[in-house]
Amino acid sequence: MMLIFTFLLPNSSYAEGFGYVKSKDGSIPDVGRYGPTIEKYDGFYADRSGDKVVYLTFDNGYEQGYTGKVLDILKKEEVPATFFVTGHYIQSAPDLLKRMADEGHLIGNHSWSHPDFTKITKGKMKTELEKVDQAVKELTNQEVMTFVRPPRGTFNDQTLKWAKEFGYTHAFWSIAFKDWETNNQKGWKYAYNSVLDQIHPGAVILLHTVSKDNADALEQLINELRKRGYHFGSLNDLMVKRMLPYPIWAL
Repeated sequence: MMLIFTFLLPNSSYAEGFGYVKSKDGSIPDVGRYGPTIEKYDGFYADRSGDKVVYLTFDNGYEQGYTGKVLDILKKEEVPATFFVTGHYIQSAPDLLKRMADEGHLIGNHSWSHPDFTKITKGKMKTELEKVDQAVKELTNQEVMTFVRPPRGTFNDQTLKWAKEFGYTHAFWSIAFKDWETNNQKGWKYAYNSVLDQIHPGAVILLHTVSKDNADALEQLINELRKRGYHFGSLNDLMVKRMLPYPIWAL
C-alpha cells in the first residue's frame, strides 16, 4: 500500500506590505499594483462610490487605557466604528469588547497572535482567525465576523485567497499615520491634522486605540468632518454598497 502525504507549506515566496501614496488633494490615494490584487479577492481599501462618507476603523492589539474614552465619544456622537482585535485584546479587555458590540460597533479579526500571514500555513492562518471568531462569539452578541485586517499589513495573493475561502473580506485603509508609538505621542492636533490632511470621500481611516493623541482628537475630528459635509458609515454599509450595480464602482 502506498501512503501519500500532503504538506501545507507556508506561503513565503513573497510578501506585500500594504502602502499607498498619501492623498493631499481630496482624492483616493494611489495603491499601485496592490489594487488589482486586492480587488481580485473582493477586498477593499476605500469606498469609490463618490459618496462623501468616511469609515472609522481601529486596530486593538492591547489596551492602553484609551478605548473607553473612544467609545464614550462614538456613543455621544452616534458614530459607528469597526474594531479589529487580537487574541491578547480579547483575553485582557473582555468588558471593552462586550461594550463595543453592545453599542453597535463591528468587531473585526486581527488574528489571535498577530503573525505575518505570509509566513504561516493555510491551516495555521485558519486557526488564527477561527480562535478570534469563536472567542468573540462567546463574549458578545456578534454572530458573524466578516472583516479581517492582516497583521502588519502584510499579505500576498495566496493569503488573500485563503481569507476569502474562510469567508473573510480584507479591509485595508486609505488614511493612516504613525500613531502606535505610545512613547512618541505628539499631541491631539498632530492626530487631527494627520487625518484631515489626507481626507477624501470614501476614506477608510485606520487608527490605533493605544494612542492618547487619537482619543483626545476624536471628538474634534468628528465635528470637523461633519462641518465639511461628511457622514460616517459602517463597513457593513460599504459591503452593501459594493454589491449594488454602480457603473462607476471599482476598487
